[in-house]
Amino acid sequence: MRELGGDMHKRSGTQLEVVDIGSTPPLGLVPKRMHAVVIRKGREGEPLEAMRPEVVDVPEPGPDDVLVWVMAAGVNFNGIWASRGKPVSIMGPGEDFHIAGSDASGYVWKIGSNVKRWKVGDEVVVHCNHACGQCPECNGFDPLACTEQKIWGYETNYGSFAQLCKVQAQQLVRKPPQLGWVESASYGLTYFTAYRMLVDQAKVRPGDNVLVWGASGGLGIFAVQICKTMGANAVAVVSSERKAELARRLGAAGTIDRRDFDLNLKPGATAEDVKRRSAEMKRFGKAIREITDGRDPDVVFEHVGQQTFPTSVFVAKRFGTIVICGATSGYHLEFDVRHLWMRQKRIIGSHFANAYEAERANRLIAEGKIVPYVDKVFPFEKTAEAHAEMAGNRHMGKMVITVGAPYVPVHDAKAVPYLDGAPAHA
Repeated sequence: MRELGGDMHKRSGTQLEVVDIGSTPPLGLVPKRMHAVVIRKGREGEPLEAMRPEVVDVPEPGPDDVLVWVMAAGVNFNGIWASRGKPVSIMGPGEDFHIAGSDASGYVWKIGSNVKRWKVGDEVVVHCNHACGQCPECNGFDPLACTEQKIWGYETNYGSFAQLCKVQAQQLVRKPPQLGWVESASYGLTYFTAYRMLVDQAKVRPGDNVLVWGASGGLGIFAVQICKTMGANAVAVVSSERKAELARRLGAAGTIDRRDFDLNLKPGATAEDVKRRSAEMKRFGKAIREITDGRDPDVVFEHVGQQTFPTSVFVAKRFGTIVICGATSGYHLEFDVRHLWMRQKRIIGSHFANAYEAERANRLIAEGKIVPYVDKVFPFEKTAEAHAEMAGNRHMGKMVITVGAPYVPVHDAKAVPYLDGAPAHA
């Protein structure tokens, strides 16, 4: 860790006032204020409009909380939702600003009075499941069933796009020692989500065929790797040859270019439009079977929603499973329900992961069985630009913001995981 010196900080009397981005104060010294990328009421909209750097007060941790000095922060689609204030505004009661960011790596910087498992200076990765910790669901069933369950950094304030973030102590897992800060900040939300979806919800087994939509994106890159690790066959749906190559490097059994199929049904569709899409869905199913030796998918990994869901229900095998965690293309889904009940398929909703699932999944990262793939790295002041890149689908894998860690352009990055001898985010 670098200590402060020269003009890297400002003091007010004996109080450390604020620290420059990219600098790290002496271990455990908490400044009064911090740099953050802030969304405020009245300017919600696209990320370039809504997200702006500011200096704000540092939050005080509660008895079960931890302050983490953020070294790097991952970019997720919920930052775009937070910026837009849609489908709902994420401002809490009495709040007029929000700090987004649901992925972080960093140092434990200050602990609440009840925290025993962590100490100041521990290197950690943050998972984003925030729950009450006191209800029966949290103690014996599943914290995801807690009525107070929220996604940290989206439904709660003081997320990772700031020098210090406030989290519950149970949200921490240990940083894999072989990864740098950037790679460690890239995987929590999407990987732990994909792990719960496939392992605990859909219960994927060796030999299963799994259709993975968006296989080169933040969720898909981990879904493909989880399938390979479990002995299942991932059929990766992508939208370019570059993305197909990445999916194959990650272990996909085969790839399908979604641009070769017209699966969308626009508003006001005619009977002829419906007939045309039905024919396209059948052609899409045939493309899957050409990869899987004539078998339909046992599991469909869904997160796109409106544009893909009718096809997902159609192509899943009899008694197959569609597991869904989001709907980036729209929430209102229309599909022919006859394909669901007459062929006895299941639709399972899944929402992030609990602390135990995050811990188990994190071990696979530490063991090198699952690797992050960072496509782009941005300096802190370009957090809004990174979200605009994601909104425009101009990326593969994950994007990361450097906060306390020094900014290094992605092609110069060191200590990156390797796939088949090539840098994972080359």
